[in-house]
Amino acid sequence: MEIGTHTRFCGVIGNPVEHSLSPAIHNAAFRSLGIDCVYLAWKVERIGDAIRGLRALGNFRGASVTIPHKVSAMPFLDEIEPTAGRIGAINTIVAEEGRLIGYNTDATGALRALRDGGVALAGRRIVMLGSGGAARAIAFALAAESGAEKLVILGVDDAERTALADDLRSKTAFPVDDDTLDESTLRRVVPEAHVLIHCTPLGMFPKADTSCVPASLLHAGLAVMDIVYNPKVTRLLTDARRAGCLTIPGLEMFLHQAVAQFELWTNRQAPVDVMRAVLESHFT
Repeated sequence: MEIGTHTRFCGVIGNPVEHSLSPAIHNAAFRSLGIDCVYLAWKVERIGDAIRGLRALGNFRGASVTIPHKVSAMPFLDEIEPTAGRIGAINTIVAEEGRLIGYNTDATGALRALRDGGVALAGRRIVMLGSGGAARAIAFALAAESGAEKLVILGVDDAERTALADDLRSKTAFPVDDDTLDESTLRRVVPEAHVLIHCTPLGMFPKADTSCVPASLLHAGLAVMDIVYNPKVTRLLTDARRAGCLTIPGLEMFLHQAVAQFELWTNRQAPVDVMRAVLESHFT
């Protein structure tokens, strides 16, 4: 399909975005359904200026929002969907009749990835590493639907981590603890955990050979999900497989949250098989 004056556009807003596979999967999905839309990647530091610029462009349909803007983008939108409002972070913007509306598809994407991967959540002790926008979404999704025994949040940003823990305590009845993400804390909490969810950028391409979890702490019976999807198998997942853990790659969460985004922008059922095939092709 030729790009013309009526072509609409979407894109990913973040920093960095060089690693993003969002353009590949969304453009393939648009083509497969014959939708006159293109998807771009925008490296953005000044989020308010970027959103004001996109607002001024008539063919703008929506955006994915990634690190580090999932929280900071919210004040620049006209409306926040209620679930995203409770989470306190967005990952999706939809332009509707001149208004910009924020959504969060990370939450449903993460739960779908965990459940499809065979991870039992009810009655389990869950440790989450990181406290940014994606961690917020996953934590609130766990609080709403998992039936877990307890969530322990570990993060290096004290203010961000305690804000998330306090929000969960005030808005839900979910038992939550929080502490500093360092080796001594990991040695205390990981041996007793059933599920470990990694939500920091550590291990992302190009710094792929890094992990914040010592391999010696990983144990059979622990399920490990890393939301980093590039590389497909991170250092953490490699270590977890060697330890006999059930592992869930970030590709699964990434796919499911992208499917939900596509459907918000197009009001069409996403071609999931096409999107999955494009993702898999980048790692063969």
